[in-house]
Amino acid sequence: MTADPILTVEGLEAWYGESQALFGVTLDLHEGETVTILGRNGAGKSTTLRSIVGLIRKRQGAIRLRGQDLMALPVHRVARTRIGYVPEERGIFASLSVEENLFLPPAVAEGGMSLEQIYEMFPNLYERRDSSGTQLSGGEQQMLAIARVLRTGANVLLLDEPTEGLAPVIVERIGKLLTRLKEMGHTILLVEQNFRFAARIADRFFVLENGAVVAELTRDEVAADPDALGTYLEV
Repeated sequence: MTADPILTVEGLEAWYGESQALFGVTLDLHEGETVTILGRNGAGKSTTLRSIVGLIRKRQGAIRLRGQDLMALPVHRVARTRIGYVPEERGIFASLSVEENLFLPPAVAEGGMSLEQIYEMFPNLYERRDSSGTQLSGGEQQMLAIARVLRTGANVLLLDEPTEGLAPVIVERIGKLLTRLKEMGHTILLVEQNFRFAARIADRFFVLENGAVVAELTRDEVAADPDALGTYLEV
């Protein structure tokens, strides 16, 4: 782990119209680390990711990626800082085939995965390469959404609820994929409600409640007290 975080969020506040959704969120992410934001519905998890990449413009605080201030950048410029965002709704083009979806993303930086590398990592996408998005299962759609971001050259990945609604066997596959991406040097900020899934793959955990961080736990702290996350989340 490097001494300085690759991504720093300090005192982040955000609004939907006149309604404030985030209240001073502060977190950081080191290179090669997997960090999970946990919390119940409405806690502000997705809003935090959307604010980081600039999709929510009514915000204040500090967001820095590799020392660069992201707050002043328009969304299309943020996308060129090698940060990739996979929204909860996945955002694939349902009328296009898998392969057409993979050809669409622009290369925003060197290091984007080739089609061959994508198919090696996602063999099921190779098998379904001529299928349209509407013909894919939820797990296949999720993998396609992640694969599209990897094509761009992004190496800091923001993933919003990647396991939501997926069968346990697919959740396990997503977990192995994220572990492999970490081993390849990718840095991952993950929003999850499934804390048992998160506990297996994350290095640190931030718990949000009512738009504010109420706890930060390390992997060792969770291992020493397996009920710690459940206590914070009241499950």
